[in-house]
Amino acid sequence: MSGKRRLGVGLIGTGFMGKAHALGFTIASRVFDLPFELDLVSVADVTAESAEAARARLGFRKATADWRELLTDPDIDIIDITTPNLLHKEMALAAIAHGKHVYCEKPLAPTVADCAEMVAAAEKAGLVTQVGFNYLKNPLIFLAKEFIDSGEIGEIRSFRGVHAEDFMADATIPWAWRLDPRSGGALADLGSHIIACMRHLVGPIKSVLAETVIHIPERPVSRGAAGTRAVEVDDVARAFVRFENGASGSFEASWIATGRKMQHDFEIYGSKGSIVFTQERLNEIKVYSTGGDIKSRGFRTIWAGPEHPPYGAFCVAPGHQIGFNDLKAIEVHEFLQAIAKGGRPTTDFREGYEVQKVLSATHRSARSNEWVEIG
Repeated sequence: MSGKRRLGVGLIGTGFMGKAHALGFTIASRVFDLPFELDLVSVADVTAESAEAARARLGFRKATADWRELLTDPDIDIIDITTPNLLHKEMALAAIAHGKHVYCEKPLAPTVADCAEMVAAAEKAGLVTQVGFNYLKNPLIFLAKEFIDSGEIGEIRSFRGVHAEDFMADATIPWAWRLDPRSGGALADLGSHIIACMRHLVGPIKSVLAETVIHIPERPVSRGAAGTRAVEVDDVARAFVRFENGASGSFEASWIATGRKMQHDFEIYGSKGSIVFTQERLNEIKVYSTGGDIKSRGFRTIWAGPEHPPYGAFCVAPGHQIGFNDLKAIEVHEFLQAIAKGGRPTTDFREGYEVQKVLSATHRSARSNEWVEIG
């Protein structure tokens, strides 16, 4: 026995992100000296059969088709929500009412008002929250933040970012929950990640000028069906942004970017240098500096290694690389440290609320074709 306090986890949702979260907890318990002994208590899914299959596959002790059973389980301290974002608010508020810490996938909720209610409930209850912006947990993103904060690349002048994938590029993919008008489309699903990245690295966003585009106006009601249903959410969103610190920039979100599987990219330009990153090569980052001999100037590539914490917790050798699920483990580690110390993770519900404010303003700008203040 380790002598550490046990901390129980209840997971709601067992799809792609549910599995990623479960692996995040498992990996974190193996590579970090966690402040708790983790106990994967119970998993909930839409049917008893799918929940039981996930229980056996992911290493939980119990399974249920009723997520509310997790709320009253005395062995559970954390409710982990990986369901469609339309369900986040109800589940999170119920978990908070039962005194559970909450780990929730992004986007936090469909509206700013929903997010504000969730923030208020969690902060009033004194509970720790985390939103799944795991791309920010890359050791090389920590390094980029260090370069920016230290002034190494000077005054930040501009940011250009994109989050593009192609999982909706096929027009025969049927209508599903992502296409519900309340879900927010590609902007909410993928744009939330690049907005979180902008805020994390450059700072608060002051205003946006945006457009949203529907390229596939209808989709089959089900796989192979002849009937179709209208699509009301964006396939692509683009926006110019102005930051509160005077910098400017742009971002794009697309789920029909044919051939792109994981393009979470950014370029940051400062008065003394720049930083370039692509998630498709997440173990390297490119940095340019105006200093030194002009004949030898150029972008230098920095490879992730144990000198970039917490890479060394996963591997003692540079260049061997970490992956997506490892970023989830780093996210879990930060969450558990905040619970142990009574602090706030960098991407808690309040940050999810701030991201939602930008998403909402972007939607309003696309409708009005005018600059919109975040407010």
